[in-house]
Amino acid sequence: MIINLSETNSLVGEWLSEIRSRDVQQDRMRFRRNMERLGEVAAYEISKTLEYEEKEVTTPMGIATCRVLKSQPVLATILRAGLALHQGVLHYFDKSDHAFISAYRKHNHDGSFDISLEYVSTPSIEGQVLIVSDPMLATGASLVKTIEHLAEIGKPSHIHLVVAIACTVGIEYVLRNITAPITIWAGDIDDELTAKGYIVPGLGDAGDLAFGNKLQQ
Repeated sequence: MIINLSETNSLVGEWLSEIRSRDVQQDRMRFRRNMERLGEVAAYEISKTLEYEEKEVTTPMGIATCRVLKSQPVLATILRAGLALHQGVLHYFDKSDHAFISAYRKHNHDGSFDISLEYVSTPSIEGQVLIVSDPMLATGASLVKTIEHLAEIGKPSHIHLVVAIACTVGIEYVLRNITAPITIWAGDIDDELTAKGYIVPGLGDAGDLAFGNKLQQ
């Protein structure tokens, strides 16, 4: 399932206009906060799909019956670009365990690239709902490799993929290669992908915009 959060009128459009703007996005704090906001909205929408149970709590005046999550989802993100979006999801699922993955494009001399996955720290995800945050779903290669690696450790019951901008090519690649039940929550969806694997119009390099330029190795 694919949910484009921009298809209905909401503040998501306002935040995306600032995230995409080459002028406004130079304010790193605003850029990170807008990413967090997208994560918060996605987390709230995801929360509607989860399983709940009734719990009695004691108030100063008596007993109230509340509906609470049966179990907490596991939150995962790809370092470093996904941290701000992940933080927004964390604001809502603040009791969750976390998984962190280092995956990046290792560029070759001919302009092509391979996905390098060097670090994984994760709790058990067996039978758990897994929420993966990554700001850009371009080719889909890094996300598929990340999810496949996590699936070797444990098989989640459902995967929710939270992205700020997705490309139709990347969406199709993910859906073809991930066999587990998956829902993609996208702030917006763009159709064009360059030969080098960048989304157009996209927003640029989310990691650099959030945390500064990195040395290329």
